Amino acid sequence: MADSSAPAGWLHRMTDSDVWWSFKSSPLTVTAAVATILIVAIAFLSPILAPHTPFDPATLSLSDGLKPPVLISSDGDWTFPLGTDDQGRDILSSIMYGTRLSLVVGIASVVVAMTLGITLGLLSGYLGGAVDAVIMRIADVQLTFPAILVALLIDGVVRTVISVQRHDEIALFVIVGAIGLSFWVQYARTVRGSVLVEKNKEYVQAARVIGLSPLVIMVRHVLPNVTGPVLVIATINLGLAIITEATLSFLGVGLPSTEPSLGTLIRLGNEVLQSGDWWITVFPGVTLAALVLAVNLLGDWLRDALNPKLR
Repeated sequence: MADSSAPAGWLHRMTDSDVWWSFKSSPLTVTAAVATILIVAIAFLSPILAPHTPFDPATLSLSDGLKPPVLISSDGDWTFPLGTDDQGRDILSSIMYGTRLSLVVGIASVVVAMTLGITLGLLSGYLGGAVDAVIMRIADVQLTFPAILVALLIDGVVRTVISVQRHDEIALFVIVGAIGLSFWVQYARTVRGSVLVEKNKEYVQAARVIGLSPLVIMVRHVLPNVTGPVLVIATINLGLAIITEATLSFLGVGLPSTEPSLGTLIRLGNEVLQSGDWWITVFPGVTLAALVLAVNLLGDWLRDALNPKLR
């Protein structure tokens, strides 16, 4: 009986919390959440929902190239509701697959940055001394460079070490690592500040007295109490990571054109924009803007909702 009532009790506590009240009382936040869920669901279900497989050469036909959207031209084809590019690829299907890649890169980059930043922040704040000084000086140096330049530098170093063909094969991992390594500083500095406050509290002192190792204290006792600010940073950084990936892909140093993200689709469409085929770049651009805006609105709400001073 207790097991069956546990989920109901958890659900009641969630719906009775200040965070849920803040969420449901903000129509803008609810709209952003619905838009985010819708875009993410369509993107990850693209192999099922997409009307075409845009990156399979066997399914493409050059005779279908540069068809305009059906709602703006009588030359359009309902088989390709948002038109096609110069290779005959369906723009709608390309956007769905490209959004999935952009989300994968963004989420994976945030996980890499968060893992590295939390680890270094815990070590810096808890151990202090020379460890703290070295980690924070490295963070200060990296903060002097924009994240996009750090990602470009890392990608450039990888390109000089391996061949172009090999780079295209591991481009997804390279771009995830480059973006993740350019965003870890915010997590490290935030976690370090929280750890400096938490490590002098009584529950940490009690854990030391009973002989727990520093690693156990950091992971089991300190880390759960510093996750609030980290979740806020992760939500906001997801939008930044997606934008960074799109920028790198637009500059031609991101994902290859054989597996394009939204940024790559915008770059490919920009090459024929002057010829009047605007739909190839406008529709992916609108999708990218809507996704990042929705995620950022959720991040702003989460930051305010978890701030006890604003309750």
